[in-house]
Amino acid sequence: MKYRLLDLLACPIDKHFPLELIVLEETKPREEKEQNKPLCEKYCGFHGKMVEELDPESLAKDCAQCLSKEIVKGVLRCPECGRWFPIIEEIPHMLPDELRDSKEDIAFLQENQDKLPDEIKLHGKPFNLA
Repeated sequence: MKYRLLDLLACPIDKHFPLELIVLEETKPREEKEQNKPLCEKYCGFHGKMVEELDPESLAKDCAQCLSKEIVKGVLRCPECGRWFPIIEEIPHMLPDELRDSKEDIAFLQENQDKLPDEIKLHGKPFNLA
């Protein structure tokens, strides 16, 4: 998953934007050409801030670095409803609660519990380790 996708994603349950990102694993950077202007319109997932809060000149330079990486494993979290969605093999799994695989989600939490905050491990919805 590219960081840029955070400029488009909202929580499928309550439509909150932006989502929080926790990166557990990403690919190493590869060469990308520098951008003339920022690609993200509202939210920069690479910096974790709204685009309007960032310096436009440095932001355009950072776009090349952002585009050169893929998030291989991580978590997207909705700060509004507390739901979390795993990113597995570069794909965000953003399904409604009734379509999620509880065994897969619990296994993901157990495998990554030392890297995840308590708000996901112990209080996350729809599944947690508590």
